[in-house]
Amino acid sequence: MTIRGGARVGRRAVVTATAGAVLGAGVLAAAPAQAAAPARATAAKAAAPQVSAQGAYAMNAATGKQLFGKAPDGRLRTGSTTKIMTALVVLSQRGVKLDHKVRIKKEYTDYVIDPVSKTQRYSSANLILGDSMTVHDLLYGLLLPSGCDAAYALADTYGTGSTTAQRTKSFIAKMNAEAHGLGLKNTHFDSFDGVSNGKNYASARDLAKLAGAALKNTTFRQVVGTPKYGGMKSYRPGGGTHAMAPWKNSNKLLGSYRGAIGVKTGSGPEAKFCLVFAATRGAKTVVGTILADTTADERFKDAAKILDYGFAQRG
Repeated sequence: MTIRGGARVGRRAVVTATAGAVLGAGVLAAAPAQAAAPARATAAKAAAPQVSAQGAYAMNAATGKQLFGKAPDGRLRTGSTTKIMTALVVLSQRGVKLDHKVRIKKEYTDYVIDPVSKTQRYSSANLILGDSMTVHDLLYGLLLPSGCDAAYALADTYGTGSTTAQRTKSFIAKMNAEAHGLGLKNTHFDSFDGVSNGKNYASARDLAKLAGAALKNTTFRQVVGTPKYGGMKSYRPGGGTHAMAPWKNSNKLLGSYRGAIGVKTGSGPEAKFCLVFAATRGAKTVVGTILADTTADERFKDAAKILDYGFAQRG
């Protein structure tokens, strides 16, 4: 960087000061001050990591200071990282009751199944038709296995209107209103789950800001930081509950990167491989985004490199 030239001057100063120390103790006082220059130059030489993602960004969650950026304001598809906003809109509802039970409709379970091949087409929380599940558990189903059926259930519950279509449309409008309120200028949602109709996009910077806002909510932070959740209950219409397999968090940084606290994966044919991530070490939390990476594993490697670099930066 530009400090390199100053580093050569600093080294000559240290040699002079050291030689002077042999002649008289009075020169020793100057040595520590002169020696500081090479230390600053060495720190400045730390190169930013190279990442394969098309867009990437990291910031200090407390100060908002940028710690890393690669095309941070480019508009790219978001995949299921969209569900961060889905959860935030739900949790931002006035008087939201996490123990409220939502009945699982046929629309939700059919949505994740291809109507022709009858195979799963979207990520699913495997909700059970006719049962009911609490909002609290649906948030886990939304954010850990990235259930598009859970996203549908929440959007239908917290939208307004007389039909499912009207309610989900109004919920998406709430998502965009929340984005506007947060100052996310390069973000637009056209779905409640990231299954895009062609107008769903965000920038790496915007998604990091969104995650920073969402992590201030205790429930959100608890959910996205959970590696595996088996405490859900699927309530039968006539009483009792159905047993369900535990939901595993798709974020591999949890348990593999020291201090990782979340946040959300995403993928798709156009979005490629995405990740919104966060980690805390000491008093510092770094929040960042990877968009349009080359492989599922590469996004975690890139995120780890960015986090290492972010924690090494001042501010």
